[in-house]
Amino acid sequence: MSGQLMPCSPGEISSLFLFEKLAPEQLGRLCSEGRVERFEPGPVYTEGDPATCFYVMIEGTVVMSRRVGGDDVEVSRTSQRGVYAGAMQAYLGDRVPQVYQNSMRVTEPTRFFVLPAESFASVMREWFPMAAHLLEGLFFGSKNTQRAVGQRERLLALGSLSAGLTHELNNPAAAAVRATATLRERVAKMRHKLGIIAGGPFSRDALASLIEVQERTAERVAKAPVLTPLEASDREDALTEWLEDHGMDHGWQYAPTFVQAGLDVDWLEQVAAAVDAEILPNAVGWLNYTVETELLMYEIEDSTTRISHLVDAAKQYSQLDRAPYRTVDVHELLDSTLLMLSGKIGQRIEVVKDYDRTLPEVPAYPAELNQVWTNLVDNAVFAINSAGGEGTLTVRTAREGDRLLVELRDTGPGIPPDIRGRIFDPFFTTKPVGEGTGLGLDISWRIVVNKHHGSLQVESAPGDTRFQVLLPLTAEPDPDSTSPRTEEPV
Repeated sequence: MSGQLMPCSPGEISSLFLFEKLAPEQLGRLCSEGRVERFEPGPVYTEGDPATCFYVMIEGTVVMSRRVGGDDVEVSRTSQRGVYAGAMQAYLGDRVPQVYQNSMRVTEPTRFFVLPAESFASVMREWFPMAAHLLEGLFFGSKNTQRAVGQRERLLALGSLSAGLTHELNNPAAAAVRATATLRERVAKMRHKLGIIAGGPFSRDALASLIEVQERTAERVAKAPVLTPLEASDREDALTEWLEDHGMDHGWQYAPTFVQAGLDVDWLEQVAAAVDAEILPNAVGWLNYTVETELLMYEIEDSTTRISHLVDAAKQYSQLDRAPYRTVDVHELLDSTLLMLSGKIGQRIEVVKDYDRTLPEVPAYPAELNQVWTNLVDNAVFAINSAGGEGTLTVRTAREGDRLLVELRDTGPGIPPDIRGRIFDPFFTTKPVGEGTGLGLDISWRIVVNKHHGSLQVESAPGDTRFQVLLPLTAEPDPDSTSPRTEEPV
């Protein structure tokens, strides 16, 4: 947008702090190559347009905004003389995209000193060569450092997740191995006990009755009820007493297994009625092995199912064999992340899931959203641990207008107000040296805001800190999201 051209006075622009140390001939060159323009209330330039000019405000009021999703979010408003914005990276040439990183508008008639980007780049290199080199080094060095540290943080997170996944996989795998070894032993004993029974003077009908009892016993194991400790203890006592009354001195060894399988005295009475009294002790022993083998097979099934779920969660988390950009169910992403981090979360932190399952799928980069959830969960766990290690992590989803909300709430000590505005800054961290790089929230901000056109915000009070991620329900992929988090006039 063009404004009204006005005379450029070297004396006036020398009163601006940016130019106050320039020589008269330098001020003259600025006025000859630049211009003073007066803008009426409205836009001056728009984010994303080619950065053609460098603006320095002489008088008036400017408002800077950034495009977030479908909204313009105000990031700065000032009436301070001398603030500048626009093509501030023109001296870097074509090594960076030369576009406006924000939008600027004025709320009252405002005068600017306007310098074409080519002239600004030229005077920077000619008048301040050392400063230009230092700024170039600072700009590219900071980006390279941030990229390297970001990669390091990803590797550290991957190492932590790998250790946690290995630990989680080891428990069910070890349980399956133990159960398999025990199962082999119990099957061998069952064959031995069956041989004793088959070698006795028992009729075919008696053996058929015993086999029928075995089948009914296996079915009852599958439907075993869940008992309270007191109920289980009372049933063990009753079973032990019944077995001893029927001549089985080792009944106390059978009773816990029978109780675990959901068997009771009534079942023993049915066994006694189905077989002869002389076969009863061996029959009960054989049925005990039947129950044990059934329980062991269920244990193996549970363990292997747990391993399968962990592998599925790892694939879901890493998005192996998935398109990088697609519609996703955020609940699946959240569940896989929580499962991957379950070892780090531990037993003392209660995880509460408050999901709105009616929410639609959203277009997203799922692997990168998983990185956001990882960073936010990691911070929540650290906060709770710093407050004693016990607390609650609540993960909530909901719909807010045309956006989907994912909120992670922890009961940690909260974020002090004096640092709340800095937590998304690169390299800022409250963790001890060696425990954090200060890039987790910055990376999360960039993924949510720059790449998904959403928003990431925080509300915090002692015992109630909430990170809220808002994702648009419809969006287009953004393959290149390298713009800085904010750009304000300085």
